[in-house]
Amino acid sequence: MAKMQTNPEGRSNVPAARFSFTNKLSASNKTPRQINRNLIFNHIRARQPISRADLSRVSGLQRSTVSLIVEELLAERWIVEGSMGRLPRGRRPTFLNVCSQRGVLALDIHPAQTTLAIADLGGDILVEDQIELPEDAQKVIAVIISAIRKMIAANKDRSFDGVGISLPGRLDLHPGASSPTRQATSKTIFAPNVRWPIGQIKSRVEQATGLPTFVDNVANACALSEVWFGDSDGNHDLVVVNVSEGLGTGIFANGRILRGEGGSAGEFGHVQVDPLGLPCGCGSTGCWETVASNRAGMRYYAEITGKPSPSFEKLLKLAASGDAAACQAIDRMCAALGRGMHMIASALAPSEIVVVGDITTIWRLAGPRIEQEMRRIPMVRIPKLRPAQDGNKARLRSAVALVMHDNQV
Repeated sequence: MAKMQTNPEGRSNVPAARFSFTNKLSASNKTPRQINRNLIFNHIRARQPISRADLSRVSGLQRSTVSLIVEELLAERWIVEGSMGRLPRGRRPTFLNVCSQRGVLALDIHPAQTTLAIADLGGDILVEDQIELPEDAQKVIAVIISAIRKMIAANKDRSFDGVGISLPGRLDLHPGASSPTRQATSKTIFAPNVRWPIGQIKSRVEQATGLPTFVDNVANACALSEVWFGDSDGNHDLVVVNVSEGLGTGIFANGRILRGEGGSAGEFGHVQVDPLGLPCGCGSTGCWETVASNRAGMRYYAEITGKPSPSFEKLLKLAASGDAAACQAIDRMCAALGRGMHMIASALAPSEIVVVGDITTIWRLAGPRIEQEMRRIPMVRIPKLRPAQDGNKARLRSAVALVMHDNQV
């Protein structure tokens, strides 16, 4: 049985063993028992409620093996037994579910505001709160920590396995290592849209809560989440494009997150696409995010109408309702997104490109325009283009994936 860690309040944290990708069973340094444990837990998570017999059928494992692993997961409170099924004859099966009393605190951080949520181990968002961040850079982390403490206090009946934080920037999480879990400190290496000390957030949240805290760039986290929760099987390469105040990309290749030296891989948003373009927060001019981010879409609307733009959320609603200026602004933004994704597809040849962000709420308009622009210039191979499974909630679920996954990537 895995030994449970506890925080200062005596609440159970994540045990020593966590879980790997649902279908990634090859090229692993794990023992067959660990691999089978991962497989069984992930089938329960994805298919709950499910019986032991059905677990044996879908996993291909012998019933005796399934039974042993299920008993271990029950003892560790990863799963619980629920209702009983009905059969025409024979013993009635007992269904298994992921334990609903265990949860994850998930933070989706933006430069000026943060979403804090509680999710269960299956990734369902149970509680959600919006936090406006103060202008004083030195007070931001304290405000976030205060909100976390309040949410924990309001949910005393639940134990938390950790805190997952998706960040709008790149941190050197552990010099010389690729895993975001093996460090006590982190160093900001690239966060051009953030004006507060984001590199301190992991250590300060961990110290304040006593909970294991896992952080990563939001696009990397979303790429992991697509394999953990989404439609990808972990055996095909993909690129996640996070469209927000800026643009970020996360690359999942050869069964792992591609981080590069110091964790800086994937900054396509700051590839220059127009040498005569607008200044970018990174210090350059004409970067891809200056023409294809949410801010760019709002700027296009202001240029078209001669009026200040509404929020991006309202701009999307205007476009969805058929407002001509909003549709034109979104069209320009999506065309720019398509040109950048052509660059990504040509450089990396992923199996698919997955889009994360509010733009996915009008995918029926945005998706075809992005793909049209991608196809305008010939490519050797055209990847599948799709929105994230959870749309604009993908960033929150990605924080859950950071906690749940064993971070072998």
